[in-house]
Amino acid sequence: MIYALCLGFALIAGISAAPTPTEEAESRVINHGEVLSEHLAARGRELFPMLVGTKCARFCDARAGKPAMSEASDQRIVVKGPIKALEMLAMNDDLNTLVASDDMCTRRSAMARAAGLASGLALATVNAPGFAAGTTNVKLGADNGQLVFVPDDIKICKGDTIVWTNNKAGPHNVVFDEEAIPDGVSKDSISMEEGALLQEEGQTFKAKLDVAGAYAYYCEPHRGAGMNGAVTVS
Repeated sequence: MIYALCLGFALIAGISAAPTPTEEAESRVINHGEVLSEHLAARGRELFPMLVGTKCARFCDARAGKPAMSEASDQRIVVKGPIKALEMLAMNDDLNTLVASDDMCTRRSAMARAAGLASGLALATVNAPGFAAGTTNVKLGADNGQLVFVPDDIKICKGDTIVWTNNKAGPHNVVFDEEAIPDGVSKDSISMEEGALLQEEGQTFKAKLDVAGAYAYYCEPHRGAGMNGAVTVS
């Protein structure tokens, strides 16, 4: 009789100690997060652990359609829209770059990529040339009629586009100085056509600069009045 009672208690204890299906599922999620975290740690300091640690693993498994245990209750939630592991790694790298880099263009590109990945864009999309490219606007003629570019000295990133808008005291044009542009860049490819002028207010001309370096340009009709501009591309 005593032997039977001892055996019964042992069986009950064994059943109690055995992991439930829920515990096993949660263990797999936690292990997934730990593996991902170790991989990220090997790549550098983890500045954004909420995005890559165990909590993220639970969240991302939920977004992938797998039930995840809410920390506030036992209620399970399912959210659509999976985030792939490679995209998570890329977003973590971009956020680290955003904080650590001293270069404006590098930070801007990292911010654009991270925002794209966070919104659900594919890694191939945010890696495409020109994804993080920007546009800078320059006025031809100041609002008070002064013959200047506004602003007359700008800094942009490779692949950015400049849009010049005819503002006041026209006509104007945009002509790059062949002696003051980077080697290998064709003056004609980035300047207005010879003899072309922006006659009406609001007319525009645009050029994309893909080569880093210093550029100088001018308005041909008003060059003698000092209507000159400069661009630094990095």
